[in-house]
Amino acid sequence: MNRLASSYGPLVAGCDEVGRGALAGPVSVGVVVVDARTVVTRTVLRDSKLLTPERRVELVPLIRRWAVGAAVGHASAEEIDEVGIMEALRLAGLRALEQIAADGVVPDAVHLDGNYDWLTRGGQGSLFDGPPRTPIAPVTTTIKADLSCQAVAAASIVAKVERDSLMVGYGTEDPRFGWAVNKGYATPEHRAAILEHGPTPLHRRSWHLATAGELEG
Repeated sequence: MNRLASSYGPLVAGCDEVGRGALAGPVSVGVVVVDARTVVTRTVLRDSKLLTPERRVELVPLIRRWAVGAAVGHASAEEIDEVGIMEALRLAGLRALEQIAADGVVPDAVHLDGNYDWLTRGGQGSLFDGPPRTPIAPVTTTIKADLSCQAVAAASIVAKVERDSLMVGYGTEDPRFGWAVNKGYATPEHRAAILEHGPTPLHRRSWHLATAGELEG
């Protein structure tokens, strides 16, 4: 984070996605912006997958107080089917950045988890007729950045909590697929329910639902 701040400016955004490998529900992108000049280290922040669901929920208010800005953007299953997962990730990320920009926060740099910059490169097609409404700051990618950068870890937590909450709500409305438990991922019970009941509008129909392998993330 300090390296990015010294190169581009003090406002550094951590960015991470949740739900890329799910069979149902949106893909969600969290963005958490911190000011490197004043940010205080929070040792409790770590990759969301290493925390219990209860601890993740407890940390969200702390993260929102700690950060200059925080938001989660989503792209629906229908959008994923239409343009592919990489472009859907870009759409969700831009939606998060636009929420933060609406509050007057524009990061100087973005630290993105992974080894591919889907935020500025997207997929094969584009959902946009022109440039995005919110300019995208320079993006740096790092594999497992959620283990080494607290802003990225915080982004993974807020994204995971918000997406999980959405899936629990969908599962309450339609309990056949166990979304409240599996959060849309490819458990054997989820695949069996798809075979029994057929896919819903929340399912990614381009993903060969009946034969998809186990995916976690």
